[in-house]
Amino acid sequence: MQESHHSFYSHIMNRSVHFAIYGHWGKPLLLFPTSMGRAWQMKDFGLIDTVAERVNAGQLKIYALDSIDMDSFYGRHLPSEIKISNYQHYVQFIHEEFLPMIQSQCNVHRIGIGGCSFGAYHAANFAFNYPDLINYLIAMSGSYNIKNFLGDYYDYNVYRNSPLDFLPNHENWTYNHMRIILGTSDWDICRNDTLTLSALLGKLQIQHQYDEKKWIAHDWPLWNMAFPEYLSSVL
Repeated sequence: MQESHHSFYSHIMNRSVHFAIYGHWGKPLLLFPTSMGRAWQMKDFGLIDTVAERVNAGQLKIYALDSIDMDSFYGRHLPSEIKISNYQHYVQFIHEEFLPMIQSQCNVHRIGIGGCSFGAYHAANFAFNYPDLINYLIAMSGSYNIKNFLGDYYDYNVYRNSPLDFLPNHENWTYNHMRIILGTSDWDICRNDTLTLSALLGKLQIQHQYDEKKWIAHDWPLWNMAFPEYLSSVL
């Protein structure tokens, strides 16, 4: 499988962000790592290999992006205002700098997006904010309430990055084209969070698939098992 590592300088964040590419051609999929993870984490833990056949066949091209969790939600040294401001700049970087690069390289307008654990939050937050740019969302074992990281602090940046808050104010028809898969398991520590998002989507009449595996915990064996199944259903 063709693999390459790169660095992207973001003028929005005034920093370099590392990313990895798997594959030479195919429909683009942007993946986010788990909490505080790096771009190559999903290869190291076997997730990329579960779909190697599709990647090698030129059906799928995966872009795996670094998080900035230590400079946002997990930055315990930072005040909440700076945490969420930094994260909003990260979202802006993806929207205005990184995604246009993917669109240009793959000659597409819409891409797939996904992640595991906190990576599922990153993927879902972006997809729900910019639905016109997303074909499908695969969110596995996600937690979607960022207020746990911010205490009592709340501003517009918190609102715009809290799917549970902003989704009720969005037009549900804007998601009609998007395939949405929320995956979890009965032993998953994020099962209730996934159920909460699923219930909200149902209330808002936003079509999605909720899938719950059995007898497996919140970890890579669950995600490595589910990922190729979910991917097959959206490609």
